Amino acid sequence: HAKEINPRNTNAEYLYNELAKRNIPAVIMEPLLGGRLSNLHDHVVARLKQAEPDRSVASWAFRYAGTHPDVLTVLSGMTYMEHLEDNLRTYAPFKPLTNEEMDFLYTTADLMMQYPTIPCNDCKYCMPCPYGIDIPSILLHYNKCVNEGNIPEGHDGEEYRKARRAFLVGYDRSVPRLRQASHCIGCNQCGPHCPQSIDIPSELHRIDAFVENLKQNA
Repeated sequence: HAKEINPRNTNAEYLYNELAKRNIPAVIMEPLLGGRLSNLHDHVVARLKQAEPDRSVASWAFRYAGTHPDVLTVLSGMTYMEHLEDNLRTYAPFKPLTNEEMDFLYTTADLMMQYPTIPCNDCKYCMPCPYGIDIPSILLHYNKCVNEGNIPEGHDGEEYRKARRAFLVGYDRSVPRLRQASHCIGCNQCGPHCPQSIDIPSELHRIDAFVENLKQNA
């Protein structure tokens, strides 16, 4: 799905095979895509937990990266001690994925592509914004609501009202009013710094329009 996420991406399978042909060990960076593969839609999390109740969501990505025989090292930045402990449990002892588990993960990846999250890794390379906008927090709040099923759809019913309130209240709590997407003027000083090549001004304007529609209940 590399090209679907970003046309500038190169398929990892191709890169891995090119290294393997030359007997060059592969070093895997960002096995969790900056944390995105550990913050998934609730339905996807439930699917992974049903398959392996005692394993973390993140462990699936680490096992996938480590299963390929020509991988030398998997590099991951860890913020908390529990992340380190979980990664150690995943790799010591290491249990490679079976063919059935590989197929299960590929099917899960197809499911993940149905949820329209923005490929933000929270790297903060887009910051600081000259107009004070908290770009990562805005994008992450939107992704969080997608993953939790709190993107309001339709215009009536209890589920819509519940999701609408959750989105708007969460937005104000996550991002101060003066740092919200409504203040973006489209200068695009952020865009060239994004490793994921996200069209940040377009996403901010889209989210701002979405928020305004929710506020007006339109």
